[in-house]
Amino acid sequence: MDDERTADDERTTVDGDAGEGLAGGLLVRHPVPADHRRLQVALADWWGGLGGDAGALQRQLLVPRLFLQHFAGTSFLVERPDHTLHAFLIGFLSQTDPRTAYIHFVGVCPDGKRAGVGSFLYRRFFAAARAAGRTRIRCITSPNNRDSIAYHTHMGFRLEPGDRTDEHGVPVHRDYDGPGLDRVSFVRDLPGGPDAIPPVAAP
Repeated sequence: MDDERTADDERTTVDGDAGEGLAGGLLVRHPVPADHRRLQVALADWWGGLGGDAGALQRQLLVPRLFLQHFAGTSFLVERPDHTLHAFLIGFLSQTDPRTAYIHFVGVCPDGKRAGVGSFLYRRFFAAARAAGRTRIRCITSPNNRDSIAYHTHMGFRLEPGDRTDEHGVPVHRDYDGPGLDRVSFVRDLPGGPDAIPPVAAP
């Protein structure tokens, strides 16, 4: 069964690539269900206590085991040489819109930020989406996550129109994920052809 595979069983690099462009011997691979526990720890610890216990639980609930069971091929983990988790991206191909791929959740450990790891993961996902024939990437964030809004804008995402505009001029979708759960929605078009996605420097 897939759930019985361990991270050690699957600790091979993606497409034989040890993470070209990543410093410090970092390795990239697809996740397996056995990674779920340490992803849950990262979701609680890497955000500096944002939202307290309730915030940590909300983040953990956003990455259930099913993503590691059924969307592993379009998701990525970055590990240090000692196999400590360094970063991750959870993404999938839309089953409804054959043009679209979706980035669901991304995290980089606090001491790994601004080193280009996040941009590396986005580019790996862009490449996987393009290889699957997708031409558009979508994702969302919370209106109060100013760093995320700035990062996605830097990465070439456009803000989609919402039903209100916040005090910073950002379009917001009111009650997007339920009452009081407003979201900001992004979209990025993928150019076609091999190596068509230009490099993006870390912000």
